[in-house]
Amino acid sequence: MSAFGLVLDCGDPETLAEFWAAALGYEPLGNAGNYVALVSPTPGRPKLLLQGVPEPKTTKNRMHLDIETPDIEPEAARLEKLGATRLAEIQSEHGSTWIVMADPEGNEFCVCDAGHNRG
Repeated sequence: MSAFGLVLDCGDPETLAEFWAAALGYEPLGNAGNYVALVSPTPGRPKLLLQGVPEPKTTKNRMHLDIETPDIEPEAARLEKLGATRLAEIQSEHGSTWIVMADPEGNEFCVCDAGHNRG
């Protein structure tokens, strides 16, 4: 079985690493050139590599992260204090509820309950 990691293009990987480390409970592994690696203290979770690129983000992400939690409002508020922006109010579909947000560079992600609160 192969492991996988996630790579997020960004303008300032060191600054964005501070946000994502706090958002996900990850720890910085180190940086090299245009890259900063974050890893989870919990085994089995994917690493997150922040890759510095010269071009700015211009359109919606084709892939995004979901931060899963049973209580999305307090988590969204915590992430806003870290520098995230709420892009939409609570949405629901197929038994899941989520809030669309953006990190400090505008990369979209969701805070979702992953169906934990299904009736």
